[in-house]
Amino acid sequence: MKLAKKVIEEELRIFEDRFSANVKSGNGLLDRIMNFIIKRKGKQMRPMFVFLAAKIVGDTQERTFRAASLIELLHTATLVHDDVVDEANMRRGFFSINAIWKNKVAVLVGDYLLSKGLLLSVEHQDFTILKIVSTAVKEMSEGELLQIEKTRKLDIKEEVYFEIIRSKTASLLAAACSAGAWSVNENMEEADRMRLFGEKLGISFQIKDDLFDYGHDNIGKPTGIDIKEKKMTLPLIYTLQHVDEATRRKIIYIVKNQNTQKDKVAEVIDLVNKNGGIDYARLKMEAYQQEAIDILHTFPASEARAAMEDLVAYVTSRKY
Repeated sequence: MKLAKKVIEEELRIFEDRFSANVKSGNGLLDRIMNFIIKRKGKQMRPMFVFLAAKIVGDTQERTFRAASLIELLHTATLVHDDVVDEANMRRGFFSINAIWKNKVAVLVGDYLLSKGLLLSVEHQDFTILKIVSTAVKEMSEGELLQIEKTRKLDIKEEVYFEIIRSKTASLLAAACSAGAWSVNENMEEADRMRLFGEKLGISFQIKDDLFDYGHDNIGKPTGIDIKEKKMTLPLIYTLQHVDEATRRKIIYIVKNQNTQKDKVAEVIDLVNKNGGIDYARLKMEAYQQEAIDILHTFPASEARAAMEDLVAYVTSRKY
């Protein structure tokens, strides 16, 4: 990821200042919470994709910075709301907003971030970018609800799984790449190509997350968190489709009724490993990564394209 950061170093520096300015409110409580959020922000991967996508097709403009801010505002809003929905008290090793200020404040903070993003686009008439990102937020909600529906029955097929992660995870990354490209030259064909690149990469990114739960590639001990939360991820889905009926019933029973027992969760992880679930998921992750690279290579070679490839490599080699 070093090359990526180097190529857009100036853009990221400016973005930091712009983003901080965009979330200010004049309300004491809100500004304290915004300061808390800014100090604990993650890697800012999505703004990085906005800027690199823009530089691949041209030069970054004022509209590109607004697109990056919109993406980050909406992404942050969804994280705040997700912590409320999941009743999560921690986020990136720190207390979540809802853990400190309770659910009501957290929901309102998420709404505030969402409204700031909408206003930023409307005030500058960035309607196409707003449509790109709003479509992604709609798809994220649909994907989350589809996952909740299917998790209750534990009957997710592979094609449904891919629809869930395409909507839930990949859509925002796709929007970041599409919005970044469109912000430069308003070329919808290039923006659509960049959107598809981001979608393929986003799917690969999510499969990588699925593999973390099983201790894939010596990244640490298996956590089994997805199993405890009854999440049907690709390694488990593949295993359920390829084991005998007795083993299938056993796995489903554990996930439904014994998912808090460490020894039982470990048993499921072992069965997934032994029956090829890990290897299959890894192959799928690499296939989607290659599809993303192939789309990226339809754009002319440049330092920005090389930096984007650097970011792609990071997505599937990261250790956390």
